[in-house]
Amino acid sequence: MSERIAAPPSITHLAADAMRKMIFAGELRPGDRVVESQVAGALGVSKPPLREALRVLEQEGLVVRSPRRGVVVTPLTLHDVYEILTLRHDLERLAVDLGVPCRAPERIARCREAYAALERAAGAGDEAAVIERGFAFHLAVVGLAGHSRLEDAYRSLALQMRLCMVMNRRVRSVHEPLVGDARRHRRILELVEAGDPVAVHHELAHHGDRSFLLDADETFPGGSPESLAWLEQMRGGA
Repeated sequence: MSERIAAPPSITHLAADAMRKMIFAGELRPGDRVVESQVAGALGVSKPPLREALRVLEQEGLVVRSPRRGVVVTPLTLHDVYEILTLRHDLERLAVDLGVPCRAPERIARCREAYAALERAAGAGDEAAVIERGFAFHLAVVGLAGHSRLEDAYRSLALQMRLCMVMNRRVRSVHEPLVGDARRHRRILELVEAGDPVAVHHELAHHGDRSFLLDADETFPGGSPESLAWLEQMRGGA
């Protein structure tokens, strides 16, 4: 029997993918209103498939509907950022404790492949792809533990974490090109390969993923007592 030919992606699928890239490239920021006529014109699609694409992104949690403003990119409060980053770093810490030194060569290979994809994206100057590949690399590091429930928990933060990575990339882009972003991840890979969990912990703690926290209390509304106290602690290591 001949191989079945896959159907081409629909206009809705392509529009949703293009809008994800706009969000992950920082062209649409958390809290920004999505003006249908402008986005439809930029993507070269009509409004009906764009509206279907927006429903897909709404299900994914990337956009929300506001009674007064229409569709907006999901806003983040300071307390949201506090919850996302504290959970992220605790999951990464546990993964390193369980997975470094790594006893399964295929898990190290996954990290190397993820880094190579990140390096290619940086070399191509594709900012949205760098965000995607950066998350995939960190997911591969978490995968070193061989703990599927831990990896699932980390994966559940994917979209929210990428929004934080976009904002961090915007701050760091002033002094760090995309290849520099990849280089920081290369250092993590080298320490993983060396099997030194203490050094991996230190590198992750000083990875530069918190640069956007320097003015976070001005950027994000909704600071809780917990998030404000955490922010003061984090600023020293951002």
